[in-house]
This record gives sequence, C-alpha cells and structure tokens, in this order.
Amino acid sequence: MSPADFDYIRAYVREQAAIVLEPGKEYLVESRLFTLARKENLASVDALIAKIRAEIGGRGPLHRKVVDAMTTNETSFFRDIHPFDTLRKELLPDLMRRRGADRKLAIWCGAASTGQEPFSVMMLIAEHFPELLKWDFKFVATDLCTEVLARAKAGRFTQLEVNRGLPATHLVKYFTRVGNEWEFKAELRNRVTFQELNLVKEWPPLPMVDIVFLRNVLIYFDVETKRMILGKIGRMLRPGGSLFLGGAETTIGVDDNFQRVVVDKTTCYRLKAAA
Repeated sequence: MSPADFDYIRAYVREQAAIVLEPGKEYLVESRLFTLARKENLASVDALIAKIRAEIGGRGPLHRKVVDAMTTNETSFFRDIHPFDTLRKELLPDLMRRRGADRKLAIWCGAASTGQEPFSVMMLIAEHFPELLKWDFKFVATDLCTEVLARAKAGRFTQLEVNRGLPATHLVKYFTRVGNEWEFKAELRNRVTFQELNLVKEWPPLPMVDIVFLRNVLIYFDVETKRMILGKIGRMLRPGGSLFLGGAETTIGVDDNFQRVVVDKTTCYRLKAAA
C-alpha cells in the first residue's frame, strides 16, 4: 500500500467513524482491505483502492464497506464475566427496587457487533429476573456496521462462537440447532431492537436508559470524540443508571460529570448527582 493510499483510507475512516489509524497501522489496514478485496472478487488491495477512488463523489458503497472493514467486531458471550455478575448480584436487584413503582427499565448496548453481548444480558434476565420481561422493558442494541447487525438480528451462531463463553446449560436452554448453526430463542431475541448507529454522527432517537454497555469502543477515539459521546450518554441516563466501559477505558479526565464506582469486582460509571 502506498503512503498516499494509506492516507486516503485513514482520512476517510476518521471522517466517517472517528477511528484514528496512526502511521504504523499500514499492515492492519492492508490486511483488512485484502479480506474486503476477496469478498468483492478483486485481485488485490491495489485493485480495490483503485475502484474505491473511482466511485462517483468518493462516497459510494465501497467506501461504506471500507469503514465496516476497519471496525473491530471482537465479541463473545458473557465476555469478561464480572460485569454480568455485577448486573445479577447488585445492579438489577437495585434497579428493580428503584423502578418498582413505574415498572420501566431500559438498556442500551452501543456496540452490539454480532449480538453476543445483548443476548448474554437477555439470558441473564430470563434466568434470574424473568419478571422484568413483564415490565415496560426496552433493550436497544446498535452498531455502526450493517453486516454484523444483520447477523445479530438473525441470532445465529457457529459452533465456534457458542463455544466462546456460553455455558452448556444456556446453549441447551436458549438455543436451537439449525443445520450447522445455533439460533437464539426467538422470544428473547425479539425483545432486542437492533438498529444502526454511528456514534460520531447524528444519533437516532433513543430511550432514556438505566444501563449502558459501551465496552471497548472509546479506545479508538480521540479525547474530543470521547467527550462528545459521554456527554450524550450523560443526557440519556436515568437517575441511578450505570455505564459500563471496557477495562482500558475511563471517563476520568474526559468528562467530569461521571464518577467511577466500584461494585463488587466491576468498575462502572454514574453521573455524580446520582452516584
């Protein structure tokens, strides 16, 4: 990949998704574009970039696929188990006491990828708090990448995917074998609303929420972008609501409206007025 092609790709990805691709990331970009070139039946990355540059207005369908290719969609069921343990032992029981009068609860997963994280939360609720499903219960799961969202909506997973973090008891109870794949139970899958959302563009309407999962996303953004995203989250968190970030992420030094709270073995963030 020539320096000019690398600069073209990284400038577009930063403009569209605020993902920062520093010099030295050429190998990463080239390897992901090589995978995309194969999907597009093109002989090389050079051929792909030539086709991208030729798109009218520089904003055609291939440009969108480049952004999708540059996003990291690493996920697994019950990933980093501690946040789910904290939900089960502390946060959901507390929220059920707080919200018992209006019987309303809303959750947002802001980087849903292929669905393992939101479906893990749904299994936890079905297993330990099934009464919540009779409440005014909303669960919105969003992602930038349309390809992974389509997979999440279908709720189908390979054997390798269900082997990563999913207890055997949950596989039997909440999944059905369909050919070589496993399909998540429709009555739980359909309680999750999947929609496209680019965190650095205009957001679609979202409900006021009690729990936000935005794990391992902010690490890809600069400070100003992080501040903008956290500001929006702060305005949609209900009193007593909690934000979960990845282990390498924090609001400290970025948005002073949040306070770090250690619950059990998990760190989460709450608005200072409600912490």
